[in-house]
Amino acid sequence: MSSVENTVSKPHPGKALVAGRRSRLRPPNWRGSVAVVGFFLLWEILVRAQVSGFAQIPSPVTVVKVLFTSYLLDPGYWESWLTSFQRVLYGFVLAQLLGIPLGLLLGTRKTFNYLFYPVIELLRPIPPLAWVPLSILFWPTAELSIVFITFIGAFFIIVINVHDAVRHINKEHLWLAQSLGASRGQIFRRIIVPSVIPSIAVGMTLGIAVTWNVVIAAEMIAADSGLGRLTWEGYVSHTGPVVIIGMISIGIAGYLSTLVVDWVEKRMMPWKTR
Repeated sequence: MSSVENTVSKPHPGKALVAGRRSRLRPPNWRGSVAVVGFFLLWEILVRAQVSGFAQIPSPVTVVKVLFTSYLLDPGYWESWLTSFQRVLYGFVLAQLLGIPLGLLLGTRKTFNYLFYPVIELLRPIPPLAWVPLSILFWPTAELSIVFITFIGAFFIIVINVHDAVRHINKEHLWLAQSLGASRGQIFRRIIVPSVIPSIAVGMTLGIAVTWNVVIAAEMIAADSGLGRLTWEGYVSHTGPVVIIGMISIGIAGYLSTLVVDWVEKRMMPWKTR
């Protein structure tokens, strides 16, 4: 009787493996594709109908024609992509490398917190673009100024997220580890760091979005290259299709960056299923 029950209750290992693989495969997001197509279709209809506010906006068909005839085969267009990506990468990575340790120090060292946290709270509300005049005066090149402003955009976000995560760690876990004889280094490695990883992931997600916002604005103000500069030149020259091409390029670039950050987060938190 028991052998029959075991045979019925236990699935074939091969079938279980196939089911597990299927469960990890996501179905195509056809609803999202329909929404995107519907958005561009509505845009085309509103432009053709000369609805108020859309009369001066180029239609999607016009934008696509300009994109294929003047930009897709232009190396300068792809150099703008590369330049903006590099600035975002440098500023974002530097913000993580400095912001995560600083947030851990602020959360674990009371004396350090008393000395430096008021400075962080004083500087944090300042918008990143307000740093543009100072960064231009301080840094010797415009490129370093833009990277610095990009860094500022993500830096305070990650610092505050890590600091708050350390403060909200369950104290009972720390007391239990101490009662079992764990050293400060073991508590830091085994309890504090794993506890703040979700907050680091949140800071990365928010930081990459802010970083793109900041770098585009900085390129419009103080740069002669990049997707932000491309969009600004389209506006100055009253070339509507170029403005739209720049905006769409920025949106796609930000989306691709978010995908990379999501991939890194999954590697940081393998226990989390989505």
